[in-house]
Formats: sequence, C-alpha cells, structure tokens
Amino acid sequence: KKIANNLVQKKWLDRLKSGTYLIVPLEAGEEGRYTEHEFVIASYLADPMYISYWTALNYHSLTEQIPTTVFVATTEKVPKREVHGVTYKFVTVTEGKFFGYEKTDISSQKVNVATPEKAIVDCADHPGYCGGMMELAKGVQELDRLDKEKLSNFLVRQGNGAAVKRVVYLADFFDIELPNREKLEMGFTRGYSKLDPTKSSEGRYSQKYRLNLNVPEKELNRMKETL
Repeated sequence: KKIANNLVQKKWLDRLKSGTYLIVPLEAGEEGRYTEHEFVIASYLADPMYISYWTALNYHSLTEQIPTTVFVATTEKVPKREVHGVTYKFVTVTEGKFFGYEKTDISSQKVNVATPEKAIVDCADHPGYCGGMMELAKGVQELDRLDKEKLSNFLVRQGNGAAVKRVVYLADFFDIELPNREKLEMGFTRGYSKLDPTKSSEGRYSQKYRLNLNVPEKELNRMKETL
C-alpha cells in the first residue's frame, strides 16, 4: 500500500478504487494527464459487468445522443463513481437478466458490451437509464436492421411484462413486425404500465397494450416522419 500510494503521488499510478490502479504511461508527461477508454475503466470497477442502457444505444449508433454517464449492468451493488470527470452508474440486475452481451475489443482489451438487441430490451426494462422513452423509441425504429428474432427472445427471457408492452407498442407505432407476437402478448402484465415510467400518468389508457400512453403521439409522429 505504501509503494502504491507513493506511485500515486508521483503520478505513475492513478487509483480507480481501493486496490485497483491505472498505470499512467510515459507519454502522459510530468502532469500525469491520462485516461483509459471509459469502457475499459468500467470493466475494472465492477465484476461481473457489461455496458448497456443509453451508453450501449449510442455505441451501436441507435441514438445520436452521447450520454455523459456510462451505464453499466452488474449483479453486484456498486456505488456510482466519478473517474477522470466521467460518471459511472451501475445498475444492479438479477442473475436472470444478466445476459445478452458480447466481448468487444475496446482499446486493445476485451470488454462486455450489450448486443444492440439487449440494449433495447434493457432500456425498455429501465427507461430512466436510457434518457427516457424518446431514446428508446429511436432504438426501436431501427429494428429492421437488427435481429428481431433475437430481440423477441430476449424480451421474453427478460421477464418484465411492462418492457414487453413498451417495445410491442413502439414497434406497432413504427409499423415494424415482431416475430413470436403471440408469445410476446402472453407476457403482457394485467395491470396498466406507464409507457414512460419517468413521467406522470397523463394521457389515455390503451386496453390493447395495457399501457398508460403518457408520451404525446405528436412526438413519436415527428420521429416516424423521418423513417
């Protein structure tokens, strides 16, 4: 610990968390100003983990918005951290929801990143971690270039009826056919769920989707016009 603390003071090491350090390369200069790719840093802050939610939507070009927070799925309870000016938000999920990621080459290292299909499913599961319903809608409107069979299977496996309803509603709104439709509808929960759980319950209720449509259709229509 004394050696590590000494190297931190001399800016040869940068402490990420207790017992975990980033080696500062020579090219960082005397000021020691250096940072690794945020996905790589995230992989050392939680174990197990995979990059998902809004961050994965952006990584897979499913939104043009660049989130200022790196969202990470993990089965452990990990507090929010800030490293080199970047905020890392760790979303604790059950073992049953910890799937749908691939090892991806990031800065010469392997980091677990959600597939585009799982990123959409995770965002439907927790829209608050993807910038809200409009960001989820951007991902859903790109489904024709993704593996819709995989997405449907992931939705069923995720086990969240509200998430299924959100994706099915948005897919229908954008005239996108989803495979295994009957199985998806069987996953609808009986009660009415909010289309956007981050907003109030204003708006009409849809019996077909069992959703409180609390997102103005005019906002979705503007997006639809760009298709």
